[in-house]
Amino acid sequence: MIRLPESLAAWGSPSFEARFKQEAQQLDANCLPLQQGLSYSSVVADSGFSVRVIAAREEAGILRVHAGVLYSGIIAGCSCTDDPTPMSEQTEYCEILFEIDKKNAETTVQLLPEA
Repeated sequence: MIRLPESLAAWGSPSFEARFKQEAQQLDANCLPLQQGLSYSSVVADSGFSVRVIAAREEAGILRVHAGVLYSGIIAGCSCTDDPTPMSEQTEYCEILFEIDKKNAETTVQLLPEA
């Protein structure tokens, strides 16, 4: 279960975006739907990710944070000795909706469809 208590505590303050970005970027990438968001590669790279807030609003006891995530993916070759495909990272981007419960900071995430 993902929890974002620092983001919840900062809601409504000028530091919310910075706090959310910091806390979200500390999450394990496996907790986010990055693999499903790949467009140009086949596997999410282990090189970390960057988050930016696109929009945030409060609705019925839930904070909804629409965020853009910039990360890297890898086009995996066959790993044969004569495979000419270089192992290189490809920049990927997806948008994710974080829904933070205002009672306990429990957070759900979902990949948003491409616009």
